[in-house]
Amino acid sequence: MSENRKTPRIPLLSAEEMAKIGTEAGIPPELHDRNIFRILFQSPRVAKALQGLLYAQLFDSAFDGRLRELVIMRIGWKTNCEYEWVQHWYTALKAFGCTEQDLLEVRDWQASTHLGAAEKAVLAATDEVISTGTISDETWARCEQNLEGTEARLELVFAIATWHAVSLMLRCIKVPVEADTVSWPPDGCSPEDFARGVSR
Repeated sequence: MSENRKTPRIPLLSAEEMAKIGTEAGIPPELHDRNIFRILFQSPRVAKALQGLLYAQLFDSAFDGRLRELVIMRIGWKTNCEYEWVQHWYTALKAFGCTEQDLLEVRDWQASTHLGAAEKAVLAATDEVISTGTISDETWARCEQNLEGTEARLELVFAIATWHAVSLMLRCIKVPVEADTVSWPPDGCSPEDFARGVSR
């Protein structure tokens, strides 16, 4: 079932409640209608801490923003987290220099002739963490070859761990995508559809 039609396990704050809490918490008004905030800010202290962690990695990071968005999109795809895929589809395109082809190649990055060595190194690390909980020595060596500096490599691990945890949280609470959002952009093809060779 598409997350557009899921009933969240925790009801959404009303628009009025979210506007009040969001303003008090310093959330930009344009984000008040995001369902993730309308659920998480029912625990304001934890939500504010999570927001700080996400913002630090999004806007003040040594790890390349385009590579980070590919990592996040791969997590959304591999864990079947529609909300994460939808939100970062638009974020990656608008703010971090990704193209639609970049993002679509994440679906089957191993077979991609478009993505380069750096992209494939961080995506391999992402898959390994999701599947095994760690990064192999071989893949870590590839990351060292393609990411400059200790800080960037460390923040790669932070990014994988953070957005994997976000995916778990979104799926456990069943946070629905916003009603006016297209399912699995750009073509509505979910991981299950893709695995079956079904296109829409």
